[in-house]
Amino acid sequence: MIFHAYSRAVMRTLTPALIFMGVFSAGLTFLLIDVLRFHENDFHTTISMHSLLGIVLGLFLVFRTNSAYDRWWEGRKQWGSMVNNTRNLAHKLSAFLGENDHENRQWFAAMIPNFVISVKEHLRKGVLVKDLEVADQNFLSQLEGVKHIPNRLSTMMYKRANKLYETKVITGDHLFVIDKELKEFSDILGACERIKNTPIPYSYTMYIKQFIFIYVITLPFAFVTTSGYLTVPIVMLITFVLLSVELIAEEIEDPFGRDINDLPTDELSEKIKANVKEILL
Repeated sequence: MIFHAYSRAVMRTLTPALIFMGVFSAGLTFLLIDVLRFHENDFHTTISMHSLLGIVLGLFLVFRTNSAYDRWWEGRKQWGSMVNNTRNLAHKLSAFLGENDHENRQWFAAMIPNFVISVKEHLRKGVLVKDLEVADQNFLSQLEGVKHIPNRLSTMMYKRANKLYETKVITGDHLFVIDKELKEFSDILGACERIKNTPIPYSYTMYIKQFIFIYVITLPFAFVTTSGYLTVPIVMLITFVLLSVELIAEEIEDPFGRDINDLPTDELSEKIKANVKEILL
């Protein structure tokens, strides 16, 4: 686990900060010990202040990490609901539509995964129409100039369901039953957008970074006369621990990207697509 690819990625990210703190600590130690000849009797160091500040900093980091993890876990619950919702809708449509109704079966078998894929990409950097499966001859024309493709796809499924009711392919009771899943799509999309578009307040994250910086930049003074050049690895280790916790919180607070700790939305989308097609086709 120490040499895992993610561990190496973390080290690459933190290396500049660790090198800076190592050089700073070594320079300060050299200045105070070798140049100015400070010793314990001349410059009495103590870790009491940093111990007290460490308690406060620990509370901040715990709250920061928990807040980020809550966002990650909420995203996972919403995508779990997406998996269940798509299966339920496919099961109901499979039961309501006739075995020989290949047109409607194929249309929904394409549109349900299209909605899932569009939500996944909408939460990243935007939806590309080429990533979607063409459901019918009017599919591409209905998406021209649309800014919010998941909304349009949801509307198209609602219209198709209503058309099935008007042509008496399904009954009013059937329409009422599948309305639950169609409505749930919008609820899941809205919940994911809330997570994506409501980041941790900037002033809060900025304050924690400033607190960590002040803490580690003053840390060498607490060890320099008692530990000598051992101050360098001590400071680098503490810096690594504190910055790693902050880095983890930053990474998981947006769970819909492509980082190693983000939700496996690509795999979930492929699983949903395979399940829906197996049920309907």
